[in-house]
Amino acid sequence: MKLEIIYEDNHLIAVNKPAGWLVQGDITGDKPISDEVKAYIKERYKKPGDVYLGLIHRLDRPVSGVVIFARTSKALTRMNKLFQDREMKKKYWAITAVRPDPLEGHLTHYLLKDTTVNKTKAFDRLSNKAKNAKKSELDYFLKAGLAGHHLLEINPLTGRPHQIRAQLAKIGCPIRGDLKYGYDEPNKNGSIHLHCREMSFIHPVKKEPVTIRAEVPKDQIWRLFDL
Repeated sequence: MKLEIIYEDNHLIAVNKPAGWLVQGDITGDKPISDEVKAYIKERYKKPGDVYLGLIHRLDRPVSGVVIFARTSKALTRMNKLFQDREMKKKYWAITAVRPDPLEGHLTHYLLKDTTVNKTKAFDRLSNKAKNAKKSELDYFLKAGLAGHHLLEINPLTGRPHQIRAQLAKIGCPIRGDLKYGYDEPNKNGSIHLHCREMSFIHPVKKEPVTIRAEVPKDQIWRLFDL
């Protein structure tokens, strides 16, 4: 699959990650998109030796959308601080079969990840059972509904593993194709209908506003909404 570069300068590079691609290598041994980005930089800029590429954040393998990498260690350090200080604004789109009730709202849960099965459980409150859970918050609203599919826009305020997937499942709205979090059938290509649509921040070096936006995958369900 051809690499889709959606932002590039001397400090940062961003891609529209297809669902199914790893962001970085794991035990599967499958080639991650980070290797593709390094190869692109090496070829385009005729870089000798190894190419520096800093991992700023991740997307789950079945999720598509914006992934940003740092091209310098300075940019990596400063971008990490933006994430830590919650100065990175993130917009996701998700498609569910169940319409949320209410149609918009703020969700607060406490998330506990079970690394043995790579799944996160959401709790309404802290308890002895979930004493190590991390507070997780997001805002959502129903953007559109058509033919039994509901398009939600989500703005996560924290950055926990599987946060959106777990929190939407907790309110009875699992994401289309997400068997791990309660959807009843898989998507044929193994994807789920969760897409990182947009990330906005102040550039770590240029100190100017930046918004990086990724088009949704070209499948028939996303196309229902004429996005």
